[in-house]
Amino acid sequence: MAKTEKKWENVFLSEDDQYLFAQGTHYDIYKKLGAHLSEENGQRGMSFAVWAPHAQCVHVVGDFNGWNEESHPMQKLGSGGIYKAFVPGLGLGELYKYLITAADGRKLYKADPFANYAQKRPGTASITADLPSFSWTDGAWLEKRDQQDVQKQPLAIYECHIGSWMRHPGREDEGFYNYREFADRIVTYLKELKYTHVELIGIAEHPLDASWGYQVTGYYAPTSRYGTPEDFAYLVNTLHRHKIGVILDWVPAHFPRDAYGLADFDGEALFEHPDPRLGEHPDWGTKIFNYGKTEVKNFLIANALYWIREFHIDGLRVDAVASMLYLDYGKKDGQWVANKYGGNKNLEAIEFFKHMNTVIRGAFPGVMTIAEESTAWPMVTGPAEEGGLDFSFKWNMGWMHDFCEYMKLDPYFRKNNHYGLTFAMSYNNSENYILPLSHDEVVHLKCSMLNKMPGYHVDKYANLRVGYAYMFGHSGKKLLFMGQEFGQEREWSEERELDWFLLENPLNRGMQEYVGALLEMYRKYPCLYEIDRDWAGFEWVNANDADRSTYSFIRRSLDGKKSLLFVLNMTPIARPDYCVGVPKKKKYRLVLNSVEERFGGTGEKIPEEIAATEEPSDGKPCRITFDLPPYAAAVFVF
Repeated sequence: MAKTEKKWENVFLSEDDQYLFAQGTHYDIYKKLGAHLSEENGQRGMSFAVWAPHAQCVHVVGDFNGWNEESHPMQKLGSGGIYKAFVPGLGLGELYKYLITAADGRKLYKADPFANYAQKRPGTASITADLPSFSWTDGAWLEKRDQQDVQKQPLAIYECHIGSWMRHPGREDEGFYNYREFADRIVTYLKELKYTHVELIGIAEHPLDASWGYQVTGYYAPTSRYGTPEDFAYLVNTLHRHKIGVILDWVPAHFPRDAYGLADFDGEALFEHPDPRLGEHPDWGTKIFNYGKTEVKNFLIANALYWIREFHIDGLRVDAVASMLYLDYGKKDGQWVANKYGGNKNLEAIEFFKHMNTVIRGAFPGVMTIAEESTAWPMVTGPAEEGGLDFSFKWNMGWMHDFCEYMKLDPYFRKNNHYGLTFAMSYNNSENYILPLSHDEVVHLKCSMLNKMPGYHVDKYANLRVGYAYMFGHSGKKLLFMGQEFGQEREWSEERELDWFLLENPLNRGMQEYVGALLEMYRKYPCLYEIDRDWAGFEWVNANDADRSTYSFIRRSLDGKKSLLFVLNMTPIARPDYCVGVPKKKKYRLVLNSVEERFGGTGEKIPEEIAATEEPSDGKPCRITFDLPPYAAAVFVF
């Protein structure tokens, strides 16, 4: 993919630029602040600009001047605290930092908050790199994306960490796939399994691998672990060309204390709140952005737009939203300050989300924003004009918790916790939900999804298959973390690739084929995604068969055609002559049987077609009867 030609122009910071940034509404400020190729007074070189209002003075230092502290002073442009310098003859690929002299005389070497590229860790310098020059060929994808109602489309997300998905064997370095190599491999994999989107974690630059990318130092820089910004653009473009959407994890909740990063940037609290009760997370040891400061809001909202505009990202999954909404999140008495009404709601963060989401929705109607919000905060996906936060989707953390707790139980005890799989439908219409089984569920001694399951080795796979069928039948979009689609047995670690060798085993190959079958079914039948927030799309047939731990329900589409009947047996006990109430006297055709041998099951048969009889059952006028095998999920179309 060829680069586009650089159009040389003067990167000029006007008074209007400074005014809009101070007002918090300069949505492409990243084109002015940071390092950019520029032509000034007939000379070509590099423009540097940084916001440091508390500084005595600022210099730009780097390899190009031998890190000389005095050779390249920056000029303060106005009262807003923006400093600028132009270095003639300087090109791309040069290491640099800002040397900030604080008000008390301390000298601070800081990475560029707006840098588009950064030195690979353990290095901490920024690297001169303009906005990505890339010849995009995904116009058809973007046009279609912005015309669709994402709520009525299938959304099946593969959450993925590039550095630990797959690695080159036998290399002395970490063996990371670069963005381009990863693009070619992941496209093939996701197309085979029928995922609609990939969610990438750990893309913004971060110093510590073990943070998984959730402690960001370079908000405007795709991590150099896997290549250049142009390489990352290639990845997104390739995915789009193969009709796969791209979601990024985005972390506006907090940032680390690293000396070269945003913390006390110009010698004082700048990006964070100066009061530690408002500006620090005691549990995480990180800083909290000051959402009441207009320039900070501008930094974050422009950053969201940067990823969407410059890298064609289709969605942002916003991390730790609850920690932003509650002033007392993770804090004890005395560690937080109430708002002006005496409550624990962060009014500035609420306004920030409304501002961000309405700007994104207005400019890019097809781009999703997804909240990881773990409480019952109302109207997370409600319209801003009605008091909502205006996210497209919210992770259903309650569903995830109930599902995992239920599935971990010995089947004998499931009858006493039957509600664990029915409760989420009681509040399903309150938000637009995604059902997440994410990386957070398979780390920190929580076990992989497979090893959460009870029973002998083969039982674990049978349990997980029927559990996944429940997930794909339940209202809500879908998210599954990498490795769980083939029954990864170990917990995830960022230090190694997935256990691909498990695919030599029939149970793991069967699980992978089974998840592929679920994804194919999900995308084939609109009843599984068109009506996710309304009881018109979901109906319990029998939600109360606790003694036998079975569940049955129907999913319906907008046109009422090709509805699906799900019947699930959550125990190792066969249910001969199992009777299910159905709404019509017609034939019900089997489209999925989780115990097929190709999926790693026992191979017990369920009739390919069953004719309903006119005998009332489960409050329905008709019924079908068949032998329901142990740990079986049977899905019929009618």
